[in-house]
Amino acid sequence: MAVQVLEYLDVRGRSPYASWFNDLNANAAAKVAAALYRLEGGNRLQAAQEGAIAKRGHMALTRTFKQTIAARARRDPRFREALFTEAMNAYLAGDTAEGKAILRDLVNATIGFETLADEIQKPSKSLHRMLAPRGNPSTDNFFTIVRVLQKKTRVKLRVTAATA
Repeated sequence: MAVQVLEYLDVRGRSPYASWFNDLNANAAAKVAAALYRLEGGNRLQAAQEGAIAKRGHMALTRTFKQTIAARARRDPRFREALFTEAMNAYLAGDTAEGKAILRDLVNATIGFETLADEIQKPSKSLHRMLAPRGNPSTDNFFTIVRVLQKKTRVKLRVTAATA
């Protein structure tokens, strides 16, 4: 069962989470982001029960954690690379839902689906469906998306073997 992961905003609209997240090094931030994607996908681990935060009878301000991740992906090339790596690692580990969610948000934060569609000459609606939670891109389409995303974001991924 999926949940919506939100970050708290104070009365001035500032996010203590975003401040903390943006101070992390790129690799640690990507690991945190991947954990939040897993949590949102239903892997609750030791997550708190869903509920609203109330203060003096008013609902606390919140926003989706993905906004903070997207903002950092737009401005931080090292984070973009680390997040891209997390997406591919999720795919290789068999967690395609997490991998697709990260890739989808990486596309949105960087090149956009319209640019991606122009590059691979497929309708953007088809690309949205491929990377949707129930989407199932063919191997050719998947690796074409990865190739274009690498080129446009100037991230070069390498696969290395590690012993388990």
